[in-house]
Amino acid sequence: MNKALVGLLAGMALGFAGWFGGFGAFLLVAALGAVGFVLGRLMDDGIGIREFFSGRADRVARDGRDRERR
Repeated sequence: MNKALVGLLAGMALGFAGWFGGFGAFLLVAALGAVGFVLGRLMDDGIGIREFFSGRADRVARDGRDRERR
């Protein structure tokens, strides 16, 4: 699935939640979607939570140092 389609589906889900459930349901769906995104990325990348939140630049720099040691 490409990113545009995923964005479309997420937007539609948030729209339906906001329309039928109100603003509280909209926030709940958005928060659970964010949690699902983070957990999915962690499982796909095989990294820890600290590495995920440290940012890409730190991971790239750390990977470069690891390669130099080998």
